[in-house]
Amino acid sequence: MRGPGVAMVKGGGDEVDSAPRRGRPRSIETTNAILESAYSLMAATGLAATTIDAVARHSSVSKMTIYKWWPSREALLIDAFLHHAAQMLPLPPASSGTPAARARRHAAAYAEALQDEFGKVQLAVISECISKTGSAELFYSRYLQFRRDALVEMIAAGQKDGSILSEGKPEDLYDAIYGGLFYRYVFGIAPISPAYARTLVDLVLRPTD
Repeated sequence: MRGPGVAMVKGGGDEVDSAPRRGRPRSIETTNAILESAYSLMAATGLAATTIDAVARHSSVSKMTIYKWWPSREALLIDAFLHHAAQMLPLPPASSGTPAARARRHAAAYAEALQDEFGKVQLAVISECISKTGSAELFYSRYLQFRRDALVEMIAAGQKDGSILSEGKPEDLYDAIYGGLFYRYVFGIAPISPAYARTLVDLVLRPTD
C-alpha cells in the first residue's frame, strides 16, 4: 500500500512508487544510477551482498539519498528489478499486433529471460520479500500488479474482439500462462524455451490467428 504523499513514476510501461514529494525533486540520472547499481550487484554478487552501503559505493550516491528515496532495502531491490524488467520485457503496445500475437511475444521473451540472470534475480527478490515480511505482497504491489493488470486487459480485449476463443476469466488465463512458466522454472520440471511459451499461449488462449 502507498502511504500519504507517495507519487507514482511511470517508465517503460511500468509504474514505480517513488518517495514522498519533499524537498528537491529526484534527479533521473541519480535515480537510474542507483537502480542500475542495485541490479548489477544483485546479478553479480547476490542479494546478501547488495546492501545499501554497497549500492551507495557502486553508484557514488550517498546512503542518505537512498534512504530518503526508498522506504526499505526490499523496496529498492524490487524497484531495481522493475527498472531492469521495464527495459528487458516492455509491455506490448496495442499497435504491435493482435492480443494473441502480443501475448506470444511477451511470454516468449519472459521464458528467454528466465534462462538468464533475470530469472535468478527475480526469484531472489521474491524470496527476500517473503523472508523479511512474511509474504510476497510488497513484490506484487510494486512490480507484478501493474504488469499483470495490463496483460489481463490485453487478453480481455482479445476475447471481446473474438481473436481469443478461451472463455475463462482473463485473470485465470494470465495466471495459467505466466504461473506455468514460473512453476517450471522454479522447480526445473521441464525445459523452458520461447517456443514452449508460444505454444502455451496458444493452448491457453485458443487464438484465431
